Amino acid sequence: MIESLKHLPHAASSSTALAEQFTDLAPALTSRQAAIESARCLYCYDAPCTRSCPSEIDVASFIRNIHDQNINGAAAGILKQNILGGSCARVCPTEILCEDACVRNHDEEGQPVKIGLLQRHALDHASFTSYPFQRAERTGKKIAVVGAGPAGLSCAHRLAMLGNDVVIFEARSKSGGLNEYGIAKYKLTGDFAQREVEFLLSIGGIDVQHGRILGVNLHLHELHTRYDAVFLGLGLNASRQLGLTGEDAPGLMAAVDYIADLRQATDLATLPVPKRAIVIGAGNTAIDMAVQIKRLGAEDVTLVYRRGAESMSATHHEQDIAKANMVRIRTWAAPLEVLLDDAGRVRGMRFEETRLDGGRLNGTGAFIEIAADAVFKAIGQSMDPVGLSDEMARQLTREGDKIHVDAQFRTALTGIYAGGDCVAPGQDLTVQAVQHGKLAAMAIHNDIQFKVEASHG
Repeated sequence: MIESLKHLPHAASSSTALAEQFTDLAPALTSRQAAIESARCLYCYDAPCTRSCPSEIDVASFIRNIHDQNINGAAAGILKQNILGGSCARVCPTEILCEDACVRNHDEEGQPVKIGLLQRHALDHASFTSYPFQRAERTGKKIAVVGAGPAGLSCAHRLAMLGNDVVIFEARSKSGGLNEYGIAKYKLTGDFAQREVEFLLSIGGIDVQHGRILGVNLHLHELHTRYDAVFLGLGLNASRQLGLTGEDAPGLMAAVDYIADLRQATDLATLPVPKRAIVIGAGNTAIDMAVQIKRLGAEDVTLVYRRGAESMSATHHEQDIAKANMVRIRTWAAPLEVLLDDAGRVRGMRFEETRLDGGRLNGTGAFIEIAADAVFKAIGQSMDPVGLSDEMARQLTREGDKIHVDAQFRTALTGIYAGGDCVAPGQDLTVQAVQHGKLAAMAIHNDIQFKVEASHG
């Protein structure tokens, strides 16, 4: 993947200096800070923070447990609703969810309780003497889960808790999905994603097979025949194209591919780093890419978006991170042409300035050129069409470029369920993928039990 940039020099800074650039973005609370912060919570009845949490964590309850120095109780309450609560505490956009709903926003201080940091504190400091969840009596049923990302892992864990046996099929060499391969390294540091997966699998009853790729060495019709149910947690693995000539030129690549290589690198100094970089996009991935390449040593990084800042899907918090890291944000400019040097490598991009006319985005006829040694696309992901290429998979009803599911995450095919980023509902958030997997697992379990009861009726 990173071969597209092999002509660029490696990171100029030392391995140690670079590692220091990728420590925690938000330092953890000390025990004293957690005690003070938990005391700020009003423990509201019908708490709006809980109602705004996609995974339905009882926020007021776990914060009260922290205040009462019951860290294990706080952690267990979080994990009961969100088994990946540790990573979500680090990457969840709390500023637009629970913390945005906090009633403390409306008092004299105007500062919400630091819910995300308190959730992290509880999970980082819990010390369970035994695994906090026990499996129910075995049902004798076996479910296939495709994808070991947040949705698939959450689904598998809940199914195992309910007494089912689960086999997870994962294309990559590690489990974790976006948490392992797609999150900025300064948000999920070290091997946290893998430690969280190991904890989740400790429930038992879950077998993980890596290197199993749907549509290549794994097929939906086979899974449907061999297992009592199938859950598809496919994620979005294919990068969308700009549709421009020169898109395959050395120096232009998908941001998610570079981030994946960055997260798996054992020595950041070995990564190729452009002196000047352009990032095209407006979401959190675009911000993650721009900030990380700047921290790796790029001198000039410009994030370009075709609309205005108010339309960016990246939160204001994320935009502030970019600005704090000296990333230039250029809005109202649409990519028009990849500029190449005599060797056919990227030397920059030409953009057309844009404006809104009656709600419609139009070009103004004015053009700008930005010099760059590398261009990173962060314009969204789609499902890899290979995964749903067999005859059975083609029968799945689609909603846009995603899989259509009902309220119970059932697809149009009996016995096949789906959740996470590959389905239509939602905002492509890790916390929402976890919730999809959990709810789908309960639907699968109930449907299987109903079939068993009906057969004995």
